Amino acid sequence: QVHLVESGGGLVQAGGSLRLSCTASTRTWRTTVMGWFRQAPGKEREFVALSDWSGEHTNVAPSVKGRFTMSGDNAKNTMYLQMSSLKPEDTAVYSCAAGSTLSMRDGDYHYLGQGTQVTVSS
Repeated sequence: QVHLVESGGGLVQAGGSLRLSCTASTRTWRTTVMGWFRQAPGKEREFVALSDWSGEHTNVAPSVKGRFTMSGDNAKNTMYLQMSSLKPEDTAVYSCAAGSTLSMRDGDYHYLGQGTQVTVSS
């Protein structure tokens, strides 16, 4: 079993930045791809970004392209989501996921973290 722990959420003003972290308890063939998803109140969970651990294969949602980037620290089993130019509509619970395919669907991932709240004030 792989456990994912997110951290770094909080309250930030519009235009500000936050860096989320996701640390995996271990890495297996089932955790070669890491993804970030978010869910705002009353809405479906949506894809934000994904990356493999080499950073060679990445993808970001159009709504965050140019503002959010992923990076990884293999030695720490930690993947980061750097968020800048934050907008109130970015407010959501952000969860990381681990899987073995480059998918934008949360159902394709093997493991999902509990999430961290990001609130952007106007």
